[in-house]
Amino acid sequence: MPYLRMPPARWVCGDAALWSVLAAATGYGFRDAGASASPVWDLGLPLAVLAVAVPLSRRRPGTAVVLVNGLCALGMADPATPANAQVLSLAALSCLLGARVAAARRPLLVLSGCLALDLVTCAVLRTQAVWWFYALTVLPAALLLPWLAGRHRRGRRELVREGWRLARSLEERQHLVAERARLTERADIAADMHDSLGHVLSLVALRAGALELSPDLTDRDRADLADLRGTIADAVEQLRETVAVLRDPAGTEPGAGLPLTDTVEDLLARAVASGVPVRWERRGAMPVLSPLVQRGMYRAVQEALTNAVKHAPDGEIRVRISHEADRTRVNVVNTAPSGDRPVCAAGGPTIGAGGRGLTGLRERVTVLGGSLWTGPHQGGFRVTAVLPHQVAASPDTAASRPEAPPALLGPGPEVAYPAPYPAPGAAPGAVAGTPESVAPESVAPESVTRLASVRNAARRRSVAAFVAPAVAAAFFVPAAVYLAWQLTTSVLPPSRFDELSLGRPRAELAALLPDNAYPYPPDHARAIPQPPGTRCEFYRSGRDLLTEVDLYRLCWSGNTLATKATVPAGRPAAP
Repeated sequence: MPYLRMPPARWVCGDAALWSVLAAATGYGFRDAGASASPVWDLGLPLAVLAVAVPLSRRRPGTAVVLVNGLCALGMADPATPANAQVLSLAALSCLLGARVAAARRPLLVLSGCLALDLVTCAVLRTQAVWWFYALTVLPAALLLPWLAGRHRRGRRELVREGWRLARSLEERQHLVAERARLTERADIAADMHDSLGHVLSLVALRAGALELSPDLTDRDRADLADLRGTIADAVEQLRETVAVLRDPAGTEPGAGLPLTDTVEDLLARAVASGVPVRWERRGAMPVLSPLVQRGMYRAVQEALTNAVKHAPDGEIRVRISHEADRTRVNVVNTAPSGDRPVCAAGGPTIGAGGRGLTGLRERVTVLGGSLWTGPHQGGFRVTAVLPHQVAASPDTAASRPEAPPALLGPGPEVAYPAPYPAPGAAPGAVAGTPESVAPESVAPESVTRLASVRNAARRRSVAAFVAPAVAAAFFVPAAVYLAWQLTTSVLPPSRFDELSLGRPRAELAALLPDNAYPYPPDHARAIPQPPGTRCEFYRSGRDLLTEVDLYRLCWSGNTLATKATVPAGRPAAP
């Protein structure tokens, strides 16, 4: 036995309320019709159809509209009037069709089919002009306008729902931004640990190695110093591993970190005190530098010294800081290491297992709007950083054009520089500071695109709600106005009909006659035999456009009134 899913209670209550309202309108129309109304066809059948159509409108609203439109089409067979109470039901279900169906193609096909059915019914039943007027004006209005109103309500509801969905999405993104800020702070801490603590540990290891060579130490002291140096080396490696965990992936913008309290002079003085062979000089007047630029210059010197101590501990290191008009150039060169120790390749890892020292430095310099070059030089290694004095408003797009390789320190032949590293996140082959490394224009956020799409859809529905009736009016209103003009100008009041005397010429009766004769008499009126040699005209006895009224027939023999008669509405006239 198949499982029958019961609809929610609120659906049942809503459908029952709607059916009660439409049933009340149907009952009122049945009572207003009087004794001529049939309890089966005019009351029982509509109530049964509504009982099926109302709940069906939730899953198949188009079918529900077709069912109720069939009740309206049956009203065309009423000889008294085509109007019935089901027009209200048709408008209600058409509104639900617009509110419950997002697409417009199928509902429009349903509405067009209903209108076609109404017109075919008029043609088959050969109804009078007022029935055609009803089918061309009242029924289209009951189908089209409520459907447009339902679509407009649906669009507004979707706009509100999408707005709340976007609000939740923005709230989630706010949490993500906070989480990313926390991760960025961790990355800054990691960068400070690597730059500061790694440098200090490298100097301590260097001094421990120098103490091993002291002739005043015993073998036990030398063994202890060797163990100390190995422990420091292990600590440096563990620090690099920790940094690798804390650091964000390459391509993220490192933050500024903690305020810089140390200077380049203090850094170089500590290196000299530790036994590192450093020679340095400063050229140009010291400009007013941004704190971020001062920190970048400090980190550039610190990283270059750390690499030199690690890979060429007994080589000489030369540092030159040149202050120019709008930028500062930091150049650090170390001589070739003694023995067989290799120099780091320009394109490979430069520090530790992860090679994050120069990579992090490159990121820092690029964010500040500067450029960094690293590579072998005369058997040794050179690090050159060019930093602007002030950070641009958009550092990622403020990178300058690639310069020629800076001049070498001291005499000696010029050597070719390797190509600079591409900026983090740049396309393959792009070089830091080149136009290819500039980030493309950011695209619109997804939330803005979605909200704009929903708003545009709501605007289109709103425009359609006004344009569609105007377009429909352009087709139906002229015909309806012309038909109404014909019906109202062919009315002969009963008082004037009584004043018409037989045998009088038309010229004398012209003041009593309406401007036009009624051009659409029913078939039973046309079937009445005419007196020989006469020409008959029909006139309406009332101005009601949607109700069949009695007709007056005037027959003229030449220009003289020969006969006059009353043709009852909806009943065959006696010969």
